[in-house]
Amino acid sequence: ALALPQPAAVRSRPGRVWRWRNLLVSFAHSVLAGLWALFSLWHSPELLSDIQDGYSVSGHLLVCFSSGYFIHDTLDIIFNHQSRSSWEYLVHHAMAISAFVSLIITGRFLVAAVLLLLVEVSNIFLTVRMLLKMSNVPSPALYEANKYINLVVYFAFRLAPQAYLTWYFLRYVEVQGQGAFLTANLLLLDAMILMYFSRLLRSDFFPSLRKGSAGRDVDGEKFLID
Repeated sequence: ALALPQPAAVRSRPGRVWRWRNLLVSFAHSVLAGLWALFSLWHSPELLSDIQDGYSVSGHLLVCFSSGYFIHDTLDIIFNHQSRSSWEYLVHHAMAISAFVSLIITGRFLVAAVLLLLVEVSNIFLTVRMLLKMSNVPSPALYEANKYINLVVYFAFRLAPQAYLTWYFLRYVEVQGQGAFLTANLLLLDAMILMYFSRLLRSDFFPSLRKGSAGRDVDGEKFLID
């Protein structure tokens, strides 16, 4: 991230330099974790029949890898004094780290974590969207194409797995101990995902519905909303 060249639109705004590098790291994690999650489920499809106690070394290592990324990103936000503008993502990371650590220690619900990490496939295109907006790429066709791909992938790899796991936990998982903790995390994540989805729709498909974005300085924000 430090070695790659920065677009002029990023270099001209000091507040964007950190965000650009942070997004490049996020993009790298999304590519690795998203493809890894797909490979784990393709290689061991029998895992889907036992979400609570199914186990694979690949899935376990993937959860460890992503936990490391969330810890790194949390520290990056804090040490670069971006906590105030990125507090939503600190909350998300705290939820993910606590949930993933409990899975790593107990070895249970690892399959659920792998299913959740399919979201990283969606994050590939979401991050590309933000990088394009930050760099002011002169080709609107590229942004338009990514916009529709991003919407389709958002449904397939973010909303669908999240909806399935929410249904599964509410129906089959005992609401006590680790099960109760993970169910609460899942429901909070549902709310956050729906909030982000509504922002994405307003920004890319219904810009006339956006409120309060005029003149707002977003240089310090971790993710570009508008």
